[in-house]
Amino acid sequence: MAIVNIIMPKLGESIMEATVLKWHKKIGDFVKLDETLLDIATDKVDSEVPSSAEGILEEILYKENEVVPIGAVFARIKTSTPDPQPENISPAPPAYISQSTNGKHIEEKKSESIAENVPYQPVENVQKSTGNSKVVRFYSPLVMNIATSEGIPLSELEQITGTGNEGRVTKQDVLNYLENKKHRPSSSIKSNTENLEPRDTQPPTSRFYSTADSSAQGASTEVIEMDRMRRLIADHMIKSKEISAHVTSFAEADVTHLVKWREKNKSVFEKREGEKITLTPLFLEAIVKSLKKFPLLNSSVDGYNILVKKDIHLGMATALPNGNLIVPVIKFADQFSLIGLTKQVNRLAQAARNGKLTPGDTQDGTFTFTNIGTFGSLMGTPLINQPQVAILATGAIQKKPVVVESEKGDSIGIRHMMFVSMSYDHRIIDGAMGSAFLSDFVKNLESFDLNREI
Repeated sequence: MAIVNIIMPKLGESIMEATVLKWHKKIGDFVKLDETLLDIATDKVDSEVPSSAEGILEEILYKENEVVPIGAVFARIKTSTPDPQPENISPAPPAYISQSTNGKHIEEKKSESIAENVPYQPVENVQKSTGNSKVVRFYSPLVMNIATSEGIPLSELEQITGTGNEGRVTKQDVLNYLENKKHRPSSSIKSNTENLEPRDTQPPTSRFYSTADSSAQGASTEVIEMDRMRRLIADHMIKSKEISAHVTSFAEADVTHLVKWREKNKSVFEKREGEKITLTPLFLEAIVKSLKKFPLLNSSVDGYNILVKKDIHLGMATALPNGNLIVPVIKFADQFSLIGLTKQVNRLAQAARNGKLTPGDTQDGTFTFTNIGTFGSLMGTPLINQPQVAILATGAIQKKPVVVESEKGDSIGIRHMMFVSMSYDHRIIDGAMGSAFLSDFVKNLESFDLNREI
């Protein structure tokens, strides 16, 4: 019998950890090869992790709501195959824990191998003084999210006794602390916090904090706790406002030719290609053309450096059944035909609605498109999807009487009109370029060939 370590796989270039949402198996269960072991969540998307071995689940190293570093062993499975020969892997250098106690320097060599003890890579860590020594405390993203949303400063968080591994503060520790704090007399609260750092009279400096009046919460108020994705969206939006100097430009487009062309060809298109065609791939095609003329819109900012991306990876905001939004990305969008764009749009939209997106499906976007007209909005001021520098939104299409210019003179006609808005980062995109890009996008829409072949 052999014991196989099940390792958290790499989920994307920028993803360093994942939170365990749900285990589908328990210790003692038989697990098939590639059978789903657990559901995990990253800052990009939720996904399933299959088993890389077949056998009996021997050990679970991370419980639900705990954070697993990428590359860490999170479970062990006992297989029916003989113990494998040791792989030819170069041993890692020994790790040491360095402590300073009463002026004496002590080095303790850790004996565990990397496979047995993969160190947790924390999001937050704090050095807390205890006598003449320093103890490093680690806080998972889940704990930090709860602390910031509840207005618990770091100095107060340090006072919470942790019951997790190596004294780590867990989600339940924070919730128990908050519950006890509600029922604690005010005099007791004062005595227990008089040695803490004084709270600032200004709101916390975290990206997301409460501004609600707690005294107004009563029987007439329903308190709804944000789910994990909504918390991520909240933090991401605040972060975007903090980073980019947002400016929004507006334009109005005559999309009569697009609407009529789609109506004329949608049945033939579906019968021939097996795909339904919406206006979205037509909008994305027009965006690609404009990005090639204005490559600075397809970039990001790193300090005082502008990183212009040669590849065009278009993100498209997609509504989920629970009301949240996610932005899957069409990689190398400029290399697809209209048929290819349609298939990519449908594939990613369907995967998003069914919870089948992979972490790679939401990464590396260089420009984002959102169709707020789907929900009836005429126009909007979308927030930039970091680290990009622009996001374009299309509004609802309405029939309007419009002055139509022609060689025979002006006339009034009924046209399909649509407002378009684009928010961009004024640090590198000025109003002239932003407006020029938007005008070019509108021109691409209005010059669409009504007799175009599929």
